[in-house]
Amino acid sequence: MSSDNDIPMPRRWSAWQAIALYVTAMTCLLTLLILLVAVGQNAGSWLYDWRHKVLVLSCGWLLVALAGLLALVHYLRLRKTEAELLRSERRLWHINRSLQAELRIAAMAFETHLGMFITDARGRIQKVNRTFEAITGYRESEVLGCNPRMLNSGRHPPEFYREMWQHIHDEGSWQGELWNRRKNGDTYPQRLTISAVTDDAGEVTHYVATLSDITTRKAAEQEAYRLAYYDPLTGLPNRRMMLDRIGHALEAYARTQQQGAVLFIDLDGFKHVNDSLGHQQGDDVLQLVARRFEEAGHDGDLVARIGGDEFVILVEALGEDLEMASQAAERKANKLLAALAEPFRVGEQRHPVSGSIGITLLGDGTESVEECLQQAEMAMYQAKQAGRNTLRFFDPVMQAVAVRRAMLESDLRQAVAHDQLHLFYQVQVDEAERVMGVEALLRWQHPEHGMVPPGDFIPVAEESYLIVSIGRWVLETACRQLAAWAARAETSGMTMAVNISPHQFQQPDFVAEVEAVLEETQAPPERLKLELTETLFLEEPEIARATMLRLKTLGVRFSLDDFGTGYSSLSYLNRLPLDQLKIDQSFVRPLFEDSANEVISASIIQLGRNLGLEVIAEGVETEAHREWLAGQGCDAYQGYLFSRPLPLDDLETLLETSACTTGR
Repeated sequence: MSSDNDIPMPRRWSAWQAIALYVTAMTCLLTLLILLVAVGQNAGSWLYDWRHKVLVLSCGWLLVALAGLLALVHYLRLRKTEAELLRSERRLWHINRSLQAELRIAAMAFETHLGMFITDARGRIQKVNRTFEAITGYRESEVLGCNPRMLNSGRHPPEFYREMWQHIHDEGSWQGELWNRRKNGDTYPQRLTISAVTDDAGEVTHYVATLSDITTRKAAEQEAYRLAYYDPLTGLPNRRMMLDRIGHALEAYARTQQQGAVLFIDLDGFKHVNDSLGHQQGDDVLQLVARRFEEAGHDGDLVARIGGDEFVILVEALGEDLEMASQAAERKANKLLAALAEPFRVGEQRHPVSGSIGITLLGDGTESVEECLQQAEMAMYQAKQAGRNTLRFFDPVMQAVAVRRAMLESDLRQAVAHDQLHLFYQVQVDEAERVMGVEALLRWQHPEHGMVPPGDFIPVAEESYLIVSIGRWVLETACRQLAAWAARAETSGMTMAVNISPHQFQQPDFVAEVEAVLEETQAPPERLKLELTETLFLEEPEIARATMLRLKTLGVRFSLDDFGTGYSSLSYLNRLPLDQLKIDQSFVRPLFEDSANEVISASIIQLGRNLGLEVIAEGVETEAHREWLAGQGCDAYQGYLFSRPLPLDDLETLLETSACTTGR
């Protein structure tokens, strides 16, 4: 290792050595002069003129001394200058060595494990290192003069880059994570630092960037996150994530008043599955349960396994109304129970599994995350005590509603077998007030509660899909009666309108079912009128149209019920094989209370006439209603003005005593 001694230095005298030399020289010179003067003279002559000689010698000595002194001063100045030059030379040597060292360090730093590139003030790449080439796949020759935006992945919006460069402009540098693209097109996460280099005037001359591929680190972070927040067996979120999300949901409720619900599910008798089949097959069943719960949920639902055979589902954005939210949560719970109804196949065996569900609403007095989960768990235990494979609400009021609905569903399942369901009929008349047909209306005579309003049990039947089997019974019963009327001359021309649920209509075998009923009952298909609602055409309208066309070939007619209250597009109206439009009673009963009802009713009548469809109005209760509708061109009427819904015996009496029955 070199040092200052490596520099060759000439031998130099110090100032004191120079002064000593000078004094010695002067002394020798003076002695020499005295000797020169004294040589050749006798003592008498020398002493005779000694004063004069001393004076002369002294003056000469002084002159010589002065000249020597001047020479000495000049020498000392040269010595000082030489010393300063030497010091400068040493400083320059040290500076040179430092610069060389810095260049070596800079070169070593540039070829580091971090990718680096340097651009000019306009952002054109001037230099990259080997790590940059390894990370991006680009050689230096391929990127020189290019702008780094060639590496953009396209994952970030323009605002991201504007904010980044604004930060560089304000602070002089920026660092963060972003996604970039390699030469082969792969995108990858990257840690990037950009620093601006300025001159003495503060103007940017270059930008220096360092980058690193953080794919491995991101993967490690994701794995750590997965282990912390996900169940390793099912892949579902775990208890920790669920608690975190419930906390966010409670905060959201405080801001927006949007209701949410927590559903706590415990599988019934799962310990027996583990004990009889072994833990491996038990784990397989849990994985299958997890998949079914995910399929039963919506995109916004969080399905979690919090331990053992316990699952929790968080449902958000159920609206601000508490009762509507509770009904939505109940529908969700019933959907989950239905998902468990099909036995699980593991290997060659099928294993039946059921569950008990406890429900609590986020906006129903819950203040903490743990409290919310505890309430749902308590409700789950109530469901267990109620016989399992059912649901319970924590809130007493909602619980009472849910219990009543559950009782209705349970009793409704027995209603058909115990002859508790009946058909009532409401007459439909033409412009001459002649009975042209009837609408079959379902009624439930409960042995304990009496006549149950249709508004109470029809929604329960729809949500539980009992409407499919009940609808089949209604269709068969109505067709038997239609065949009986067809055999009598005075009633042979009467039509029978039957309401068809969307669930029933969408069954794959519905057309075959109608054909079988017509063949079995011998009812005239041209007198059977199926009433469909607009909601049927919201999803898969082409399939619905195809089904109608197949039924049309049998001779069956169609009426569009509750027209004007749904959301179907009018563009489908002229494509459907309809025979009749039905003005909903919500427009007819308050006909004169709001001019809008008159406008809507008149528009429906005009639309039907333009499309060649018969128009019937329901809810006609006064003569004024009938006269106004007749004035608009309405073809048929149904309502209390002519008859309330009647049981078959009372209807027969009405038809016998009425002279206005048509026999067409």
